[in-house]
Amino acid sequence: MTHPILVPDAIVRRVRAACAHLPEAYEEQPFEGVRWRICGRTLAHLETREADCRPLTIVTFHAGDEQDVLTAVGHPFYPGWGPGLVAMVLTDDATTDWEDVGELLTESYCLLAPKKLVARLGLARPEA
Repeated sequence: MTHPILVPDAIVRRVRAACAHLPEAYEEQPFEGVRWRICGRTLAHLETREADCRPLTIVTFHAGDEQDVLTAVGHPFYPGWGPGLVAMVLTDDATTDWEDVGELLTESYCLLAPKKLVARLGLARPEA
């Protein structure tokens, strides 16, 4: 059984920085963890749980068609709790590629945000 615990501040700051450039995205504190939303839809949910007697921090995000590719890689990627969702284990050391985290969260945003907001990023909107 896993239990929610506080997400380490260093990881929250890194995910916050990865989402800072996303137009009109906002951060909020749900029942547990921290999440970033666009137009009322969650683009990233960050939480820490105890697993095997140690804390495990994950971010869940929308991956669309990339879900199968990412989960086939295995650690640090796992299937999320719904269609098109992926969970990624995060650490505050060299094992997490924070540039990749930023790209994945930007893609999640592009899947959820209105076209006019995605256009402000100067990126093509990925197909869902």
